[in-house]
Amino acid sequence: MLDQAYSRRQFLGLAGGLASIVGLGLVGCGGAGASDAADKGSAAAAESVSGEVTYDGASSFQALVEAAAEKFMDANPDVSVSGSGNGSGKGLTAVAAGTVTIGNSDVFAETKLEADQVKKLVDHEVAVVGMGPVVSKNVTVDDLSLEQLKGIFSGQITNWKEVGGDDAKIVVLNRKAGSGTRATFEAAVFGDEAVDFKGDAELDKSGDVQTQMGSTDNAISYLDFSHFDDSKFNAIKVEGVEPKSANVTDDSFKIWATEHMYCSKDADEATTAFLEFMLSDDVQGKLVEEQGFIPVSAMKVVKDASGKVSAK
Repeated sequence: MLDQAYSRRQFLGLAGGLASIVGLGLVGCGGAGASDAADKGSAAAAESVSGEVTYDGASSFQALVEAAAEKFMDANPDVSVSGSGNGSGKGLTAVAAGTVTIGNSDVFAETKLEADQVKKLVDHEVAVVGMGPVVSKNVTVDDLSLEQLKGIFSGQITNWKEVGGDDAKIVVLNRKAGSGTRATFEAAVFGDEAVDFKGDAELDKSGDVQTQMGSTDNAISYLDFSHFDDSKFNAIKVEGVEPKSANVTDDSFKIWATEHMYCSKDADEATTAFLEFMLSDDVQGKLVEEQGFIPVSAMKVVKDASGKVSAK
């Protein structure tokens, strides 16, 4: 499903879909607010949007964006939505450069771009996802502390017996630099400490981690919850807390990220409409959870660009 362009879809329930978006009165990339949306309500519900929406960025919520794009194109057959999941850094760089209309990211743009670039973008927080360590099926360890994870992913702990497992070398499967999932994981485990440990392999995408973990013994890596697959590997506890969405909402499970979709302040109509759709009840009310994510509205805490957590 990655890297494919979607064909136009047959019209299905356009009026109802667009009416629900307009009713939200959301602020899109072009800066239209609730009053503007209300004024344009009847006209927007009667005509279809047209154009091309392109994106790149975080592979962690690629499946959510794809699923939403399918629904959006069903309602708007004159819009094409296509893109890739090449990592948060590449997505943010691409949207800042104007080579795509949307940049998907697990991290705030401030952490990847220059301040003058960030000022030209609009952030849409579309979901929240937990991320946690995963181990090969043959690994007997089912709980690691943050300090133990720090030791493993810095190369200081190299054998499973050092953390209560069997006598076997730990195979560390890391993500490449620029990955938002890696940045989120390292921020939770290492804080402000710099780390340049590569591990035994550095993989491009979440799907690559899934595949490699399913065919490698004694391995450890990390994935967002939506990519967990207990037929291939085991997701384990951190500090005794299970990696579940319910434990993310109150920050008892510490490794999580907000999923951002950035666009230019002068983005075109199709891009703005698709981003508004991402925040509509059609997506937030059902699709987000179906795809393994958490609606932003369900979170009891928030994170800022520095990673600081505070109550809503």
